[in-house]
Amino acid sequence: MNEGIERISSGELSLRMNVTASQIRQDLNNFGGFGQTGYGYNVSYLYNEIGKILGLNNSHDVIIIGAGHLGQAIVNYSNFEKRGFVMKALFDINPDLIGKKIGGIPVYSVDDLEKYLARNPVPIAALTLPKEAAEGIAHRLVTCGVKGIWNFAHTDLALPSGIVVENVHLSESLMRISYRLANIGEEK
Repeated sequence: MNEGIERISSGELSLRMNVTASQIRQDLNNFGGFGQTGYGYNVSYLYNEIGKILGLNNSHDVIIIGAGHLGQAIVNYSNFEKRGFVMKALFDINPDLIGKKIGGIPVYSVDDLEKYLARNPVPIAALTLPKEAAEGIAHRLVTCGVKGIWNFAHTDLALPSGIVVENVHLSESLMRISYRLANIGEEK
């Protein structure tokens, strides 16, 4: 869409995505008929429909627990807001950060988390704090009604069913890169 392409075939998508055209057609057919034989897919329509499937047709307010380097990088990444993820607040224990703004977003004390969420319910919280604090903070968030946790703490969280957790392990990603580099030419 950003390239001004109005129509694309499953074959062209296949070349861009390194997946077979048949797999693309099958996957998209699981969600409805987005394309036409001999015509392909209307890029704008497909973009909007995939956005609806992913829930990106609505905006999602997000808070970040941990205003260190990673939390600040997330706040300052403008593409999140373009995709409907609106950063509302940061929380930290560092008195040098509390009361300041980072990327225009206020930093509050973690002690004020429940009070903030009572006045400003949000569906998603990102955890960019040490793993030792993650489980306790996650349970506090769940008690306050947060339903989705984007977890960058290097620990897997045990939370009640109905809470969506996406664990992001940065070191594992680097290990996958290392493995793939070590095995270039051996992959099928």
